[in-house]
Amino acid sequence: MVLGRLSGCPAAAIRLYDPRMVKLRRPRADREPLSTVGLLVRFTAAGLIVLLSLAALIAFVARQAGTEQAAESARQVTYVTARGVVEPRLTAGVIAGQPEALRAFDTAMRQYVLQASLVRVKLWDADGRVVYSDEPRLIGTRFPLGPDEAEALRVRGSVESEVSDLSRPENRFEIPYRKLLEVYVGVRGPNGEPMLFEAYFRYQAVTEAGQAAWQRFAPPSLGALLLLELVQIPFAWSLARRVQRQQRDRERLLRHAVEASDAERRRIAGELHDGVVQELTGLNYALDAMRLGNPTEGQRAELIADSASRLRGSIGSLRSLLVDIYPPNLVEEGLASALAELAAGLERAGIDVRLETEEAEHLPPAVAALLFRAAQEVVRNVASHSGAREVLISAGRSDGVATLVIDDDGRGFDESRLEERSTGGHLGLRSIGDLLAESGGMLTVRAAPGQGTRVEVEVPVG
Repeated sequence: MVLGRLSGCPAAAIRLYDPRMVKLRRPRADREPLSTVGLLVRFTAAGLIVLLSLAALIAFVARQAGTEQAAESARQVTYVTARGVVEPRLTAGVIAGQPEALRAFDTAMRQYVLQASLVRVKLWDADGRVVYSDEPRLIGTRFPLGPDEAEALRVRGSVESEVSDLSRPENRFEIPYRKLLEVYVGVRGPNGEPMLFEAYFRYQAVTEAGQAAWQRFAPPSLGALLLLELVQIPFAWSLARRVQRQQRDRERLLRHAVEASDAERRRIAGELHDGVVQELTGLNYALDAMRLGNPTEGQRAELIADSASRLRGSIGSLRSLLVDIYPPNLVEEGLASALAELAAGLERAGIDVRLETEEAEHLPPAVAALLFRAAQEVVRNVASHSGAREVLISAGRSDGVATLVIDDDGRGFDESRLEERSTGGHLGLRSIGDLLAESGGMLTVRAAPGQGTRVEVEVPVG
């Protein structure tokens, strides 16, 4: 048997294509070659842009959070001061403007309140009169209260804050401080009269708190982002090299496809010219000779029989070419029928074929098409180059893998000749191998000089 003959010989087993190869797609012919360094530079630049954007966002958020926290701290300090320091010392004498009471109140304010970033305090009554201020020139003056101030005055313990408007007359003595945060709290006098306590904080202290928050969060945040960028660079380098390899593979596949297409057209033209065209031309000459001559009945019958035989051979050759040019409908007819067509072509060439395709039914159309394309190329090589007398064509399915085996008893070849045939323009097997690898399949060739050739194809189902 053919299988026994090959399994017992010291044949070279040549695995041409590995199923782990990366899936390939047809490249665009006008695409410029991608540089690994260029891809890495693009990736790094994009990462730095994102890093800087995140740094700016983190800075903004951290500073805003720090500023808001500092403002909240100022509101809390003002509330505690109003309830714990101002209200207990707010006597009738202070409200009436008695000098002795105001001096005692001023001493307490300077001792317990006016310190750090708190630079000015004011105490108002409901009529807009400044009852007390650490700026004595304001004491006793009257100014209209704003809506927020009037609301805070009516509600005891209500705390409001805003950036002080230094253009208002009551704030003229705060102009040297440039920018202040104004916080006011509603308090009550000894007889329950509503009053308003105002505290003015340096706004620079608020912004400095925001800056401190940014400086506290910036190093770990930016450090983590920078570390992430540095960790990604080796992966980006590897990915860029892989993309470059894939592009080269796509270009190679496209080049092989174009070359194989040209070779296929030349082969079909050669077969038509040297086969069917020659047969039909010879038949035409024979029929013309019979028409112009005066053949006997026996000669006429012999010529008609010979012409019919030659026409049947030409029809068979044309049928084989049609199968090559436009494969059968695998969905409707199945892989077994298509392989039978290929086997018939070998038999017309005088080669005995043993066909085993009982297990080849119900394969997915894409898998069946791959197996048929591989069988088509291998059968063509057998008919053209092997000199075989006997061929086995077997197709089946096992453990989720569709298989095709074509085993001939021809002259075979050695490993070095396989490479020579590929580089010398015989691209059929290489193109089939690329096609199979693209689908996760594998093509294996086992051959030895004088010992025939065995081609095995495996394609995962699904």
